[in-house]
Amino acid sequence: MKNKYEEIIDYIESLIEKKKLSQGQRLPSIRYLANEFGFSKSTIIRAYNELEANHKVYSIPKGGYYLVEKLDIQTQDYDSINFLDAVPDPRLLPYKEFNHCINRAVEQYKNKIFTYIESQGLDLLRKSLTRHFQESQIFTSKENIFITSGAQQALSILCSISFPNGKKSILVEQPTYNLMQRLAELSDINLVGIERTEKGLDFKELERIFKEEDIKFFYTIPRLHNPLGVSYSEKEKRKIAELAGKYDVYIVEDDYLADIDINKKAQSIHYYDISNKVIYVKSYSKAFMPGIRIGAVVLHKSLIEEFEKYKRYNDLNTSVVAQGALEIFINSGMYKNHCKKVRKAYKKKMDVVKLIFASMESELRHKMEVYVSETGFFLWIKLPNEINADFFIEKLKSKKVFVSSAKEYFIKRNTKENCFRISISNLTDEEIKTGLMILIKEIADINI
Repeated sequence: MKNKYEEIIDYIESLIEKKKLSQGQRLPSIRYLANEFGFSKSTIIRAYNELEANHKVYSIPKGGYYLVEKLDIQTQDYDSINFLDAVPDPRLLPYKEFNHCINRAVEQYKNKIFTYIESQGLDLLRKSLTRHFQESQIFTSKENIFITSGAQQALSILCSISFPNGKKSILVEQPTYNLMQRLAELSDINLVGIERTEKGLDFKELERIFKEEDIKFFYTIPRLHNPLGVSYSEKEKRKIAELAGKYDVYIVEDDYLADIDINKKAQSIHYYDISNKVIYVKSYSKAFMPGIRIGAVVLHKSLIEEFEKYKRYNDLNTSVVAQGALEIFINSGMYKNHCKKVRKAYKKKMDVVKLIFASMESELRHKMEVYVSETGFFLWIKLPNEINADFFIEKLKSKKVFVSSAKEYFIKRNTKENCFRISISNLTDEEIKTGLMILIKEIADINI
């Protein structure tokens, strides 16, 4: 006798067989099937999850389940497909609105533009950011906020300064943001690595490292990770904060894509910090304007004096015009409206990716392993050992499709990971589809 969820699977498959459901069509709603069959909603959800696991349907959050389309491996005309750059889509940048804010900033801050201000940053912007951060459950005061010339400067200073724990090494996820690793290596700082996958961290290993090794801080990207694209669960973020307090290790939380995260329940690690160990770093380059080069860092009192000294001798102060324009942009409500727009746009891009991989022929699935998040910039694709990733990347180059080697995201570029990163951030839906279809075709042509 079949289980109830299997009856639902048989029903959906019969609709497909009788061509009462066409490719790409939305499946009957969970509520409708629950009423029609007299089953619980959880039974219907299990049936749909089974169909999704077997790549017969795909889901869109709050949009229902859809029958997978059998897409032909065809491509549009193209010059090249650049999956390398992690920059915002230029079509989403609020040029007109921000230009207005720049003009207002020039007028409003004309007495400060041609002189130096305090290295910590424009007072009014820091006040605005305290309210802005509160919306994300990050509670601080303007005295604890530094404005930096991009998040990169904040990370560079944090690598350089001494910490109250007196420790020297930096722990980084493997893989992680390549620039952070290069900054540490240039300063001859010892880097320690811990593996991170789509399943998260080995917390026993994390605790061992915190306990036994000389870790100044743990640099982590909790959400929409670069290059993996994944996010930590709330339980994992809470655990990281707890271990930091227990073993006197600081956490540098790089929340560079916080503003495009569609998970409204997601919190920062900073939210769970009760030991004053989490340093929160925010970028206004990725989700907003790359050229504005504004970052912000939330510090605890014990680090402020040392950070301020390095900041002052680094560049005296970050662009006053850019700071003033951002303050006006945030306070006017334009920043919030912009974030709503980009969240929708990047989710739509990732839905395109999800559809393409869901429609891939089943016999190709053993040739690549890919996790597709709900939004963000990145995909991390793992190839079987029979397919050399470096060779495959060169093969894609010959088709003018460019992806990033896994080597870029490991300490001293030393890895045996047979992977590569794809960034979809500044591509159109058609470019994403074309590039991925070429990639799939090249995979299909390899015999293993």
